[in-house]
Amino acid sequence: MQPSTQDSASLDLDAYLARIGYRGALAATREVLDALHAAHVYSIPFENLDVLLGRPIRLDLASVQAKLVRARRGGYCFEHNTLFAAVLRRLGFKLTTLIARVRFQRSDTGPRSHMLSLVELPEGPFIADVGFGGPGLLQPLPLVEGEGHARVLDVIGLRREGSSWVLASRAGEVCQDIYAFTLEEHLPIDYEVANHYTSTHPSSLFVNNLIVALPSPEGRVTLRNRELGFWRVDGVERVSVHDDALLDVLRERFGLELPAGTRLSCAGLDS
Repeated sequence: MQPSTQDSASLDLDAYLARIGYRGALAATREVLDALHAAHVYSIPFENLDVLLGRPIRLDLASVQAKLVRARRGGYCFEHNTLFAAVLRRLGFKLTTLIARVRFQRSDTGPRSHMLSLVELPEGPFIADVGFGGPGLLQPLPLVEGEGHARVLDVIGLRREGSSWVLASRAGEVCQDIYAFTLEEHLPIDYEVANHYTSTHPSSLFVNNLIVALPSPEGRVTLRNRELGFWRVDGVERVSVHDDALLDVLRERFGLELPAGTRLSCAGLDS
């Protein structure tokens, strides 16, 4: 079962394309998928500001467009990938939405709480994911085991693990799993449940920490609580951010405008 055609029909495609600065072809091809995916991740930041401001995270397409496109905000995985899936469907791509269990920077077993998509192309199936706040996909990845794809900061690839697929990266001698998923289709209500946990549960990473990220062809800029990180091929530079400068950093580094005097609150910032 796929979302109704009305979901994609309500998409303001021109506004989305302007938001990501895309002016290329719009055919349902691998080249277009690659180009749209890269333009999205380089233009719309990953962020959880609304969670820390006590605002609900709404996943209907109208709300996601209003926030990520018209208000020029970012969001987290459910928002990014809901929007991107609607764009792809409007353009004629065939896709299935999936859910993953995040392993990145976790020593325990977390919930299935990350949205991604499986896109069917003549060349085969590809994983598309424009909404991971760490070392996620910059371009779609063929659903092929053991085929590493080199990037500026690492090599990323997939492996099989029982009935699951695992996305993993290698930077030098350091290997890390990012997330694990199966190919079972998930529906909008499944993401509503996961979104409720992610945005409200006392133990959720996004309830307890400010997390903002924006990749670029040269690396990645991140903000985790008061630590600003610049990830480049020659290493990582970390800078402490004073509370008084937080709104300036969000605006200057990530293009996120919050009203003067806005206060973000969470355990990671308040400690």
